[in-house]
Amino acid sequence: MSAPATAPAPDAETTGRRVEEILDRLAAGGDDKAAAAAEELVRALMDFYGAGLARMMHLIGKGAPPALLGDAMVASLLMLHDLHPEDVTTRIGRALDSVRAQHPVEMTGFDADSGALRLRSAASGGCGCPSTAQAAQQAVEQALSCFAPEVTSVRLEQAAAPPEPALLQISRRPPTTATAS
Repeated sequence: MSAPATAPAPDAETTGRRVEEILDRLAAGGDDKAAAAAEELVRALMDFYGAGLARMMHLIGKGAPPALLGDAMVASLLMLHDLHPEDVTTRIGRALDSVRAQHPVEMTGFDADSGALRLRSAASGGCGCPSTAQAAQQAVEQALSCFAPEVTSVRLEQAAAPPEPALLQISRRPPTTATAS
């Protein structure tokens, strides 16, 4: 007898969208009591799981293992309940680290008041196609949604192309008096 296949773990963004869609369907069905009850149920479960996560973080203390904080699902849950022990800059760094292998980017600034993050793509020798920049932007935004939802907008600037090397002119030297004879 083989072990049952395990389904991939859902991510916070997908789960959040799914919950919103279900609540919207219930509200659109015209049964206001059912829609209100469903929203109350979601709130009660969120409060319960939030309290459990808060208790776990209290028991772990400030020394939460890096593997725990680096896990996207755990980070999402901690952020959802405002329990993540790391500051936003550290979490932005974790998000960028998770995508740098495919999309080398560096943070150039973050405005906490507006939630705007400025990034610069590292010179990677890519083709410079808009689709490449768009893929990098999407990967960064998805990682940030898990690790740093405080980031509300991302502006990705392309790295300046290295200057063209100066053209070196090589020509024959003019004859000198010693070689002219």
